[in-house]
Amino acid sequence: MNELKLAKELIKFPSVTPKDAGAIGFVAMQLKKLGFDCKILEFKDKNRISQPIKNIYARLGKKSPNLCYAGHTDVVPPGNINDWTVNPFKPIIRNNHLIGRGANDMKSSIACFISAVNKFIKIRKKFNGSISFLITGDEESLAINGTKKVVEYLKKRKEKIDFCIVGEPTNPNKLGEMIKIGRRGSISGTIMISGSQGHVAYPHLSNNPINTLIKICKKLNENKLDKGNKNFQPSNLEITSINVDNKATNVIPATARAQFNVRFNNLHTSSSLKKKISSIVRNLAKKNKCKFKIDFHVSGESFLTKPSKTIYMARNIIKKVTKVTPVFSTTGGTSDARFIKKISPCLEFGLVNKTMHRVDECVSLKDLKNLTKIYQNILEDYFKWSLTRLKNLK
Repeated sequence: MNELKLAKELIKFPSVTPKDAGAIGFVAMQLKKLGFDCKILEFKDKNRISQPIKNIYARLGKKSPNLCYAGHTDVVPPGNINDWTVNPFKPIIRNNHLIGRGANDMKSSIACFISAVNKFIKIRKKFNGSISFLITGDEESLAINGTKKVVEYLKKRKEKIDFCIVGEPTNPNKLGEMIKIGRRGSISGTIMISGSQGHVAYPHLSNNPINTLIKICKKLNENKLDKGNKNFQPSNLEITSINVDNKATNVIPATARAQFNVRFNNLHTSSSLKKKISSIVRNLAKKNKCKFKIDFHVSGESFLTKPSKTIYMARNIIKKVTKVTPVFSTTGGTSDARFIKKISPCLEFGLVNKTMHRVDECVSLKDLKNLTKIYQNILEDYFKWSLTRLKNLK
């Protein structure tokens, strides 16, 4: 199957996170046809926060270097089906675009790399090294039983990945615009402020936690974390919700809570931010005679992959195919590269992200062909370079 047929077949699986709906099995079947040793890894969460998730680690070859492709088959919910002009899981081609949920993020990218590998091994039946796939069904949701646990599994088995291409849609408007070489970290938190309940007519007999929470949110919002640096945009903290759960208009509540998220660059760590935020909350709560509690959740630390020969090689190939010179970037949200970077250097490059998570998500047929060509050329140059390096060592 070529990349278009593969993409269409993958989109047909309604693999809305965390449901698999057969998508992982389909990818495994395609890889087995190409000769990959394929393992389906199902992981469960001890605390049952997340459902059991199926993942794939597949490898063709036993030698080094091992070039890996990483991606995910799960997709976000389609939303209101009536807003779509097509059934999101019955892909169609219209105006030279493939339309369907996952067409952009990121089933089509998986299809392109499988197609690229198929073309590569037909030309190079013997190559010096290995190709692997790390595919998860848990990227769009909690990401507890997905890539994170596959990476732990690979570490325990001492499975070495020399370089990884994460196929997320990285380009804002045109194929070839952007290669991601890092990401900002992400930490979320919930602040609970406890005062004392009372009648609104007698405020002196109570302690309104809302007033204290507002002061805390104001201080957090005013406290600019940094100005960014040459590799990263400035870190930002955003208050995402304020909740009191008080339906009575004549009662001062006993508690109030706020949620926030911080996207942070490499000038901070999650630990340093926890200390900074906790200090602000503690001081203002104490000053206003309130009790407080903070719960933090770290999605990932910031990271940066230093541009290497492999990354520059990929950039030159992308430029040659698309006639666009890609910039190196660390913008955007988090991705599974935050887990993979623990065992391998990586870059992220995929399709145009304009329609991801939107109604009538789509991908240009031309981009599908060109991305397959880019991936195939990367495979050819990567293993050509590794063979030259091996000869030089002898």
